[in-house]
Amino acid sequence: MSTNKEYLQTERDKEWRAELRKKMPAKDRTAKVRTRMPELDPFVRIQYQDREVNTGLTGQQAQVEASRCLDCINPTCIDGCPVSINIPKFVKYIELGNFLEAAKTLKETSALPAVCGRVCPQEKQCEATCFYTVKLKKDPVAIGHLERFAADYERESGSMSVPEVAPANGKKVAAIGSGPASLSFAGDMVKFGYDVTVFEALHEIGGVLKYGIPEFRLPNKIVDVELDNLQKMGVKFVRNFIVGKTASFEDLKSEGFEAFFVASGAGLPRFMNIPGENYNGILSSNEYLTRVNLMNAASEQFDTPVIKGKNVAVIGGGNTAMDSVRTAKRLGAERAMIIYRRSREEMPARVEEVHHAEEEGIEFMNLANPIEYFADEKGMVNRMRIQRMTLGEPDSSGRRRPIVLEGSEYDIPVDLVIVAVGVSPNPLIPSEVKELKVSKWGTIEVNEETMQSSIPELFAGGDIVRGGATVILAMGDGRKAAASMDQYLQEKMKK
Repeated sequence: MSTNKEYLQTERDKEWRAELRKKMPAKDRTAKVRTRMPELDPFVRIQYQDREVNTGLTGQQAQVEASRCLDCINPTCIDGCPVSINIPKFVKYIELGNFLEAAKTLKETSALPAVCGRVCPQEKQCEATCFYTVKLKKDPVAIGHLERFAADYERESGSMSVPEVAPANGKKVAAIGSGPASLSFAGDMVKFGYDVTVFEALHEIGGVLKYGIPEFRLPNKIVDVELDNLQKMGVKFVRNFIVGKTASFEDLKSEGFEAFFVASGAGLPRFMNIPGENYNGILSSNEYLTRVNLMNAASEQFDTPVIKGKNVAVIGGGNTAMDSVRTAKRLGAERAMIIYRRSREEMPARVEEVHHAEEEGIEFMNLANPIEYFADEKGMVNRMRIQRMTLGEPDSSGRRRPIVLEGSEYDIPVDLVIVAVGVSPNPLIPSEVKELKVSKWGTIEVNEETMQSSIPELFAGGDIVRGGATVILAMGDGRKAAASMDQYLQEKMKK
């Protein structure tokens, strides 16, 4: 779906939109206060691993919030959306009360609207470029809350729409990995008429959406509905299949696959290489969250082992760290701590996640860094040594660089440490395809405009390219790769 100016203008000029704009003066719209998302009580929600924190807007709340949107002539909010959703159109459908059309509008460009409505950092993207934020210096329209509302309404109505797809063109393409980048890519390619197969190494489809994000933020049943919709469009999913092991790219080419989109993620945990890091009870956030989210370790009906510490320290300040520490709290931690070497302001986690963590009794130990772990006679971690930090000048990330305060060390008791200081790309595909150009960090090098790699028929996106990013940025890569791969294959046919 094009989002060029002509298309946006044509949609905006439609009679129903023009009538809606006339119904309320702009000054009345801007006088309204942003609708607050209802939330489950913190003391209730920490008792459950699978109870969502945000409970969703009512229809009336959604319509009131949608009426704040000014339906701008130049909708800058779309500029902030990596998948180019026609935001004013879907928002105005909500104001009108036509919630099903709002959901259909989302699906024109997004394969995962119910997911994005929950986990996208809208405050850094569409809402950051909203007219309210930029010009009026007021709270932006709650675009994320409205996206979630429309997608949830459609799912609960029993009237799920399936986007139209072009007639089959007989060409086979493959996506490696089934995370958000691949799902977005597959959704667009099947719309173009391609025969699309997604290959997943694990037993469940969804990638990081299933193994990395807890159910209190993103329930698995929500992901499953989005996957079901892609299947209805014609996308095929193959589980327990490791490209590079189960079959090589050459094997897949011999089966008729003409082009590939690699989105195998960044599932290789990173550690800090400090003394004692190999003691029992010190594990990566990847392992911890996968055990709980994908392998049901929190459920008594499953025998997946997981350590349930009483004094739990999570190292890091991103969303994965927040997910880990809040999971530990739900698994019974009496003291659940975030240890982060920079200040609160430098934390990369979403403001909402930090706020929810605070409400749930998470302890924040900022300007602190672990330097050594100690264990009992059985090799189980029981103590960690922390060094205080201060902040110096900004480094290459734009954040102030942490500097050690000499002689500031102190010890705290811990019986579980979860390390969430970043991940590295899965090295399997770059090692299998020798001629593929990779960076010194192990990420696949691509043309940023087309997502095409050094091998013409191989495109890549998501964390295998970025080294770690948000769901929506990965989805943007998938859409970009789909458009470029379509162009590449069309030109190839002409030769």
